[in-house]
Amino acid sequence: MKGKVCVFGSFNLDITAFLERFPMPGESLVARSSKISAGGKGANQATAALKAGANVHYIGKIGEDDFGYFARRHLKEVGFNAVTILSSNERATGNALIYVAGESAENMISVDPGTNMIVTEEEIKKCEPAIKCADVVLVQLENNLSAINQVIDIANNSNAFTILNPAPFQPVSDKLLSKVDLLTPNETEAYLLTGQKITDKESAEYAADYLHQKGVKKIIITMGAKGSLLSDHSTKTWIPCFPANPVDTTGAGDAFNGALAAQIANGQNIKQAALFSSAFAAVSVEYIGAACMTTYQQAIERMNKFSSN
Repeated sequence: MKGKVCVFGSFNLDITAFLERFPMPGESLVARSSKISAGGKGANQATAALKAGANVHYIGKIGEDDFGYFARRHLKEVGFNAVTILSSNERATGNALIYVAGESAENMISVDPGTNMIVTEEEIKKCEPAIKCADVVLVQLENNLSAINQVIDIANNSNAFTILNPAPFQPVSDKLLSKVDLLTPNETEAYLLTGQKITDKESAEYAADYLHQKGVKKIIITMGAKGSLLSDHSTKTWIPCFPANPVDTTGAGDAFNGALAAQIANGQNIKQAALFSSAFAAVSVEYIGAACMTTYQQAIERMNKFSSN
């Protein structure tokens, strides 16, 4: 049976420009191409969880504007098992301006969170049944902290496994960190949480131990092409990065987190879930756009190919 994942998080409309290099301050560059697509960490991770084999209920908030119309149409087309769309005319639908540059397809992103940051207590209360029936609840930091805290509290009270992807970074309390079962920062977010620059396995382990002291139970620090560190207090496991031919790295972290939630909901232990998610994310960077295009079978094939070598 497929596990149940509830993802509460942002929807953004992404406007992406593909460049030979990033512009310098004050400089205008002609893009090779551009694209308008669905994004937002919540919607991206929910899509990844669906494609990675889970039943997914996505909860997000949009504006009553043209971007919001785009969001409704997109979320219907994805094929989630259930969607709860909250809406408001107080702010615009969240949107992101993205530059993707160079052969490595690195990215720079500016986000206007819009309605993502005004989710109310009453709105979350209405979503309580969906949160309570999930095996895994996945949240990020692209919404207001009051709503994120409320979702995590509901999940904890129903014994769901909780994952917090602390992106995009905003300061959070130690109390919030101690509530989640698994924290998944990248190297930049881990640095902002700990003050420890993450450059290698040793520095990642130091940062993980620091976070454990703050009450974090389990941690995966993702480090791009270097791989990831899985830490459960005294046990440290290095998760390799699988080979890829990157075209756009924008949604790699979201692909990893969504796949991770799906595999844990489906009964995999965290190490096996992280290995699958690493392969899933590797395939994801071979597609243009932040919304996940990877399939479960592609990730399995990437794992098998890597293992055979």
